[in-house]
Amino acid sequence: METLPSLQIGQHIARYPIIQGGMGIRISGANLAAAVANAGGIGIISGVGLGLNSPYFDITEPKAGLRREQFFEANRLALIDEIKKARQLSPDGIIGVNLMVVAQDYETLVRTAAEQGVNLIISGAGLPLHLPEYTADYPEVALVPIISTARAAKVICRKWERQYKRLPDAFVVENPNTAGGHLGAKYEELDDPVLNPEQVIPELVNYLETELKQPIPVIAAGGVWDHSDIVRMLELGAKAVQIGTRFITTDECDADIRYKEFHLNAQPEDVVVVSSPVGLPGRALRNPFIEKVMSGTATVEKRCLLNCLHVCRHREAGELYCIVRALDKAARGDVENGLVFSGSNAGRSQRIMPVAELMAELVS
Repeated sequence: METLPSLQIGQHIARYPIIQGGMGIRISGANLAAAVANAGGIGIISGVGLGLNSPYFDITEPKAGLRREQFFEANRLALIDEIKKARQLSPDGIIGVNLMVVAQDYETLVRTAAEQGVNLIISGAGLPLHLPEYTADYPEVALVPIISTARAAKVICRKWERQYKRLPDAFVVENPNTAGGHLGAKYEELDDPVLNPEQVIPELVNYLETELKQPIPVIAAGGVWDHSDIVRMLELGAKAVQIGTRFITTDECDADIRYKEFHLNAQPEDVVVVSSPVGLPGRALRNPFIEKVMSGTATVEKRCLLNCLHVCRHREAGELYCIVRALDKAARGDVENGLVFSGSNAGRSQRIMPVAELMAELVS
């Protein structure tokens, strides 16, 4: 397959079947999303915790209730800024957002993104069972759940069809055995070949085509690095791929240069699976912070400052660490004391390059 096909999701057609993965906090912002969109892919802004590093929020606010309200409002305003900036940089490109179901302000952020004219909303970290309700006034916005199994896709389809008389515009199928960040599987399920794309993608495609009889595209995510990986996923029945880690070592990635260089200098053996306070394992790069987390010696804040998640072991039991602050530290360049999420292919980048050059390499 020399030439990659285009990709249609809902009303939107991308020149290439490549979606850039949503990476928080401020790893994939407006700059990266716009660059990918301009190069013929679909650019994604991560809507996770954008308010933390924004002019709208002061973490030293002494009143907990006021600080949390301010944080959620800052997230909303910062998301608006990011979407507007991406649209200015890419007037005609396809721009989407990635939003986590487990976030306390999930509904607000979904409604905000739709109001601001994003082309699609990708949603995971829980099943987005009510996503159509929040976007009902914006039928042109494509809705794309992230799942790890065909069973999860069936649950979403039945719920959406019964309650909202609609179906998803696509599914992102994440492979927990290779993907970066939070993984849609329990610790004991990792490395199970049942979750590999060779199993899940054909099963899901068969369900969508034979039972639902709907042309809903399946997007393979996790472990996709180069053109041959893309071709392999398309041959399994996927219509597109989602790529995250590969875009970190680009000029336009929104993270601090120290974050990019940390990825650039990583070795394959630096990739580890760690516990996250959201109750899911996550794939990240080994650093002093991770060493402390894995040995149980990480310094834990005495109290939750933001109340940002529906499920959080840090807030509820004082365990582990504040996930949002750990990700924010790393994105700002403190790669020793922050959480650096990564897919299994970390260490394969040779240099930091422009997105346009990377996209040309991926599609040729």
